[in-house]
Amino acid sequence: MLTIHRAELLLPGAGRAPVPGGAVLIEGRTVAAVGPYEELAAARPAARVRSWPGVITPGLRNPYGPELLERAYHPDPREADELGTEPLMGEALAALEMTDARWGASARRGVGRMLAHGTVAVAGDLRRVPVADAVARAGLRVEERFTDPPGPPSLDPFAAGRPAGEVFTLPPLDHAGGDADFAVFAVPAEGDPYAALARYGAGSCVATVLAGRLVHRRR
Repeated sequence: MLTIHRAELLLPGAGRAPVPGGAVLIEGRTVAAVGPYEELAAARPAARVRSWPGVITPGLRNPYGPELLERAYHPDPREADELGTEPLMGEALAALEMTDARWGASARRGVGRMLAHGTVAVAGDLRRVPVADAVARAGLRVEERFTDPPGPPSLDPFAAGRPAGEVFTLPPLDHAGGDADFAVFAVPAEGDPYAALARYGAGSCVATVLAGRLVHRRR
């Protein structure tokens, strides 16, 4: 199936020039083409169209894979009265009775929160089998890292003012034939879009596409 995702601005990544009114054409799980929406729609008039506010970017890389998925517990919503809604680390985590089943459920919720922040890849070795399974089932890529990133861990890869080169995954979106991994953020498209992304953060994500699948959509 052919799908066109369009927004007010497309940032292909890797230093490529922004495309106002840009769009991404997906065929199956891969990027077939990128460019102005009108050109893609004219070339493939039968494609389904999804329109989004804001800016399309490559998917994000979260550097805190082990910290957020193996050293943090993401409470079940049914536990909110007792444990709250934010990830539990340190002493709060140590106070919990963690089983493999509980680690797996926590990781699935953590992965869901990452997808809601535009993340398509995590960095760092995952050693807990239930956690690695949850990540693999979701389709998130796991990338090697050679040094521990500065803390504190965050679900927002834009936190701490990280440069775009460290935040966006490669290859860029104009790499035809590559996996269709990208995100859409409801940030102003005028002015400096990178500054807007840093200001609003990854919590402004409205959609995440992973290998051509719409895996997150803000309700």
